[in-house]
Amino acid sequence: MQSYWMQMTDTDTVLELRDTPTPQPGAGQLLVRVRAASLNRGEFIVGHGLHGKPGSWKAIGGECAGEVAGLGEGVTGFRTGDKVMGRCNGAFSEYALLDVAEAMAIPANLSFEEAASIPLTFHVTFDMLVLHGRLKPGEWLLINGVSSGVGVACLQLGKALGAKVIGTSGSQKKLDLLRPLGLDLGLCTRGPDFGPAVMEATAQHGADVVVNTVGGSVFAENVRVAAFEARLATVGYVDGVLHADIDLEALHAKRLTLFGVSNKLRSKAQKAAAVPRFAAEVMPHFASGRIKPQIDQVLDFSQLAQGKALMESGGHVGKIVLRMP
Repeated sequence: MQSYWMQMTDTDTVLELRDTPTPQPGAGQLLVRVRAASLNRGEFIVGHGLHGKPGSWKAIGGECAGEVAGLGEGVTGFRTGDKVMGRCNGAFSEYALLDVAEAMAIPANLSFEEAASIPLTFHVTFDMLVLHGRLKPGEWLLINGVSSGVGVACLQLGKALGAKVIGTSGSQKKLDLLRPLGLDLGLCTRGPDFGPAVMEATAQHGADVVVNTVGGSVFAENVRVAAFEARLATVGYVDGVLHADIDLEALHAKRLTLFGVSNKLRSKAQKAAAVPRFAAEVMPHFASGRIKPQIDQVLDFSQLAQGKALMESGGHVGKIVLRMP
């Protein structure tokens, strides 16, 4: 089968398309004939350490959708031919192994491309907004970098949960495209200057939940606009700024909660623990059409390098998806 591998050095990434043996499912695994897989910025960022030591090669791709082609020992609840999606390793391949604990049935109203846009991005979003963010109806949600894959997912799930959403982006065109998804206020900026507009929009209340996909350059401004007992999530740092000042007086007086969301150090069991709740609380929104995955582009399998370049340029709104041959 064909499979994409990547070598990450201290300064760069190198992609390679290989012919490799089709994997065999082990106990508790599904062999999936991959029909679509989506790109995620984190796996391509130098320094994230998601692919082992610098210089090593690894099969890449973190989420897929396809059809069950084989069952490992002890697997129940699925059969050959079922349409499934989930987080996995080596998704940019014709076949991939999916742990049954991560597998979810694809709603009938979704295409493979749409389904492949859900597992990783929306699990991260669920982690931020629900499990840790405890977002409530009527609260204000602020998203830095709202046009990214995670940013758009946060907007969509936030609206489904009844929140009022403010998003920042360096592109007014992107903000305009997100208005039909329910964006209440779009602020065209890449800098830490959105505080006054956020406070005015919220009648000086501030943001109850903040999702920071940008990084350290906006961290201090997020603390300034945080409401009393606000929850601030850090999920990325595309600005490359890895350190920021913390206003301890504001942290103390406002009783703020600061947390990061990453799967880098989590075990398989830890990652899979929330899947049943995700399936019960989030998947019905997709099945009903309340949330429709926002796809920027669908590219052919041979165009992974172009998709990676598009993602790194920041020229997309939502997800970039590979369609398998």
